[in-house]
Amino acid sequence: MQANEIRKMTLTEMDEKLAELKDELFKLRFQQAINQLENPMRIKAVKKDIARIKTVQRQLQLENANS
Repeated sequence: MQANEIRKMTLTEMDEKLAELKDELFKLRFQQAINQLENPMRIKAVKKDIARIKTVQRQLQLENANS
């Protein structure tokens, strides 16, 4: 997921996607703990997507505060 895709989302869509990614990260970490994780690089990708969403949310928050 790219930042420009995230910027096109509404705040509620961002919140839903963030919750979905956090759930996926939890499941991936659980799979890693019991040695059933097929693609360990997926954890890194999910963490980056979470960070991107949080960054865009913070930018919007700061823009609203300045307006």
